[in-house]
Amino acid sequence: MKHSSETLLNNCPVCDSSSHAFFKEVTDHSVSQEVFKLHICNDCGLVFTNPRPDEDSIGGYYESEEYISHSNTSKGLIAKIYQQVRSYTVKQKRKLVQSCNQGSSLRILDYGCGTGEFLNEMSSSGYHCTGIEPSEKASKFATKSYSLDVLKPEQLQSLPEASYDIITMWHVMEHVHDLNETIQLLKQKLKKDGHLIIAVPNQSSWDACHYQDYWAAYDVPRHLYHFTSKSVGKLLSQHGFILSKILPMKWDAFYVSLLSEKYKKNPLGPLLAFIIGWRSNLAGMMNIKKYSSLIYIARSAH
Repeated sequence: MKHSSETLLNNCPVCDSSSHAFFKEVTDHSVSQEVFKLHICNDCGLVFTNPRPDEDSIGGYYESEEYISHSNTSKGLIAKIYQQVRSYTVKQKRKLVQSCNQGSSLRILDYGCGTGEFLNEMSSSGYHCTGIEPSEKASKFATKSYSLDVLKPEQLQSLPEASYDIITMWHVMEHVHDLNETIQLLKQKLKKDGHLIIAVPNQSSWDACHYQDYWAAYDVPRHLYHFTSKSVGKLLSQHGFILSKILPMKWDAFYVSLLSEKYKKNPLGPLLAFIIGWRSNLAGMMNIKKYSSLIYIARSAH
């Protein structure tokens, strides 16, 4: 699948520093089997895929039935586990959103809504929901299955300013090519007292350190950035957000470990994945910066 349309970044995508260095090479274990280079910013600590496929060629790397957030497949053990866990976690996400904003007829924008399960949960709870989704396949599933209002990313700019109480990005920010432009646009769409909720894999997690190059959450080249709390904090602050809370996504440690063991072709994978997931969460209990994935809750400083 080798594509010639690659973009080599001279500056860090978060802080624009020109001081960055080669970090490691990682294989795309799930789709293309190609090898991609990662660089690390010497200033904000962001690890980023460099060079990376441009927006016109990245789509081919998502064309897999196993890419569940687009296909909604339930084939295979890992997909079945994903589906079961998601039915639980969307309820947890709803409770988190409700703890941030109380009231009726609240408006929520989910950037990268996938096949729409989270927004369907919010709609059932009385929220006015809008989704943004680049995948035509996922978007069609969301509109057909749940009657959701799903727009394309280029339509974000035309949405009314200061109109949403909550904006969410559940494991989406690591996929966005125009990172700073998108975060700035989302801020414009958020009400003055609204909240931005971002969930991303944690590159400094215990399971990332354990699995190294096999860590499934590197997911190159679909994941363009590999965040830590430091780089997320830098990104949010430079766009005028105040970070109010960081929370763990404990189930991610088990799911990421399952995929990582699969990539290692380990026959004892499911058993080991449970042990590694448990160990990662234990490390996270000691230090929140060691959890597999983190949720960042921020509000506008204006």
